Amino acid sequence: MPRSRDRLLTQVLNVAQMHAAEQALIAAGTDVHQLMQRAGRGAGEWVRRIAAGRPVTVLCGPGNNGGDGWVIAEYLREHGNPVTVVVAREPGTGAAKTARSLYRGAAVPGDAAVEGEVLVDCLFGSGLTRGLSDDLFELLACLARRHPHRIAIDVPSGVESDSGRPLNAGLPQSTLTIALGAWKHAHFAMPACAMMGVLRLVDIGVNEVPGAARVLARPSISVPAADAHKYRRGMLGIVAGAMPGATILASTAALRAGAGYVKLAASAAPANAPAELVVTSDLSAMLADDRLAALLVGPGFGRGDEAARILARSLHAARPSVVDADGLMLLRPAMLSGTPMVLTPHDGEMAALERAFDLPASGLRRERALALAAASKAVVVLKGPDSVIAGPEGELVVSPRASSWLSVAGTGDVLAGTIASRLAVHGDAMRAAEEGLWLHGEAARIVGSAFTAGELACAVRAAVEECL
Repeated sequence: MPRSRDRLLTQVLNVAQMHAAEQALIAAGTDVHQLMQRAGRGAGEWVRRIAAGRPVTVLCGPGNNGGDGWVIAEYLREHGNPVTVVVAREPGTGAAKTARSLYRGAAVPGDAAVEGEVLVDCLFGSGLTRGLSDDLFELLACLARRHPHRIAIDVPSGVESDSGRPLNAGLPQSTLTIALGAWKHAHFAMPACAMMGVLRLVDIGVNEVPGAARVLARPSISVPAADAHKYRRGMLGIVAGAMPGATILASTAALRAGAGYVKLAASAAPANAPAELVVTSDLSAMLADDRLAALLVGPGFGRGDEAARILARSLHAARPSVVDADGLMLLRPAMLSGTPMVLTPHDGEMAALERAFDLPASGLRRERALALAAASKAVVVLKGPDSVIAGPEGELVVSPRASSWLSVAGTGDVLAGTIASRLAVHGDAMRAAEEGLWLHGEAARIVGSAFTAGELACAVRAAVEECL
């Protein structure tokens, strides 16, 4: 894949943006038929590899997604792969009719009893806003039961592309979903993303769309300079609270994510503190230290009045900061100093922040994260199985689904420590959030299954190695 297009192939488009991008290609001289051939033949190659000579059934609907299906079927036929098209509805668009006319293989009506190894779902693509009719849903479900391998083209039929919302209950699970032209939000939004299987993308030449979201990508992390020392690499201060376990998890991750010096402000050293962690009981001195590059506040804090005072005092130091956990429950607009900041809420903490910042707790997750980022002037990492990162200037990064084994206590503290460590290294809040979230997911992949948060924190070092 040409390096010049790598960045373009990370953009995530909504239905309107995708339509505009296709219209721009058409205005520049590429007609709809050519675009359908690019998309269909590109997808056809993925299907051919998966099928490996096994019989393929292509389910075609009336629109251009169905047209893509006719192109896929002809591509498979040309390459000697057994293929049958099930015609759910006759083509209704000009491009789909042309694609139908070019197909030279077998086609059967929707009521035919077809069985095979691979089902290609080209019933409806992105842009669907209402559920499948009863007859089409039953046809799709019946074919899915008869085919052990199921491939969705662009998005699975019955999924709303912009939201990731299933428009019918009980939609079939896909083995593979092949996005056409650009990623769509449904590819990364729950609950749809959990039913799509492996994701692949076919490039049809779409150009950069201003304001488009991006997919979280592997960061590039530099080795420390030859003359580096612990302060130049970044000194991170972590403010302890009433529950030391959370800060120890955050500190363990932070020590492995790149910062040169991690210092914990606590009344006494926790019994299980890592030997490399420097502990001080003088919070004022730590906050006043000019060498302090970043702060992490909130893990294990508690939610009482004293915790709120410590949070306000820490943020008043005006250092680049990560606010997590209990700190998010206590955060108020008056505490913000305008310095780079990352907020890392889960859904419950997000609701509390929306109350504090007088924001409506409604809309899609990405819309809520963007609203909070704009109101707080901070980078927001809205955590969950479909995490998103929102920047105060409207930047949006969506994360591929990470391991579901992350759903264990303490992994949020590990994420906060990882982001804070990266923030201490370079001071860029958006970059730190992206690096931290990617490292967190990669650490989970490395450590495997049924892990503890402590094991995850230790795996951050190996994740960093993947980025060097």
